Amino acid sequence: MDLFSFQAEKNLKNLPLAYRMRPQTLDEIAGQEHIIGKDSVLRNMIEKDELHSFVLYGPPGSGKTTIARIIAQTTRAHFEQLQAVTAGVNDIRKIASDARDRYKYYGQKTVLFVDEIHRFNKSQQDVLLPFVEDGTLILIGATTENPLYELNNALLSRLKLYVLEALKEEDIHKLIIRALTDKEKGLGELNLKIEKEALHLIASIAKGDARMALNILETAVNSYLKPGETITPEIIKKITTIPLIKYDRSGDYHYDTISAFIKSIRGSDPDAAVFYLALMLEGGEDPKFIARRLIVHAAEDIGLADPYALSIAVAAFQAVEYVGMPEARIPLAEATIYLAAAPKSNSSYVAINQAIKTVRELAQIKIPPHLASAEHSQASKLLGKGQGYKYPHDYGGYVKQQYLPEELKEHKFYNPSSNGLEAKIAEFIEKRARS
Repeated sequence: MDLFSFQAEKNLKNLPLAYRMRPQTLDEIAGQEHIIGKDSVLRNMIEKDELHSFVLYGPPGSGKTTIARIIAQTTRAHFEQLQAVTAGVNDIRKIASDARDRYKYYGQKTVLFVDEIHRFNKSQQDVLLPFVEDGTLILIGATTENPLYELNNALLSRLKLYVLEALKEEDIHKLIIRALTDKEKGLGELNLKIEKEALHLIASIAKGDARMALNILETAVNSYLKPGETITPEIIKKITTIPLIKYDRSGDYHYDTISAFIKSIRGSDPDAAVFYLALMLEGGEDPKFIARRLIVHAAEDIGLADPYALSIAVAAFQAVEYVGMPEARIPLAEATIYLAAAPKSNSSYVAINQAIKTVRELAQIKIPPHLASAEHSQASKLLGKGQGYKYPHDYGGYVKQQYLPEELKEHKFYNPSSNGLEAKIAEFIEKRARS
């Protein structure tokens, strides 16, 4: 053991618990069995040292950097690391140049790990692309943002995507117990115990983030506990207030959550809908954004089956503007539940889309002369506008005549459903057709 290794060993207990407890082998990684479990593609690739370029996509604390560190310790290739936040184009070119020389003279490949690769701009990705394409660099990227949106298609097409998941509650439990019993790197020398409810509370607050769970544990131990004592839920509650919700208002989770919200309303599940509403509000989503989506949904998916739904949604938006948070959560919940419980029809949505499609496809659109404006005194006499038009009120409110252009005669855009109020509209239209 050299002087530096001895000093690192001596200072190990002074390092953060989450750092000390980092897995050193694939077997020590909690969860992610679908990625690094026995006989998985990625595990076999790492153990055989037959690496190809790939990107690890998952939430914070799911093990992305840990997997990269294990690869660095096991591969025979030269390992380089860049932080996308601080790295520039020249850094990439320098590493690639050294990689070419290294392979040319020593036959050794180079693995480049880029943390937060989603922060690379287009020019940085363009510089990286040819080195990945010709094999100069084996690229490993880590990102918390959806690479389908953050990486350009050319680079993405040359990378295999591995999706990591937030750790399950039982995985967090195992991490905590291991940290409490590990005498070398963890807190084992303190002989601490932990109540089941405290274990559950830590997992609930951490929301699948191993790093956060260990940070909570370490704070509790350092602040309130002596050797041999027990970690209780009361102690955990002292160091945590409102659980942190992992919600990025501009990221992938934002789009997934609003999608789940709208689909739950469309599927007439008020419980799921109000749950996703709570998730967005707790995550800091703009309540006006939610209210706007409710207005769109009321028109698109409920429509004439319950026309009042649109008024409810608009009223909720106005309430958000007038009242603000946190009180605005109540009218938002009221509108959400009403829309989820309302009968559904997308006939208006389908009708306008089909009509727009038809308008765009027609080479020429001519308004039927009898419907054209006859406001000018000579329009009817000289141009035939308005001639033959039947004023419905002179016939008791309805008279049959052609309204669509000749080329669209008998064409139907609106097909009412049989749900809610729209059933009465369908009945009216059918009755009118028979007259």
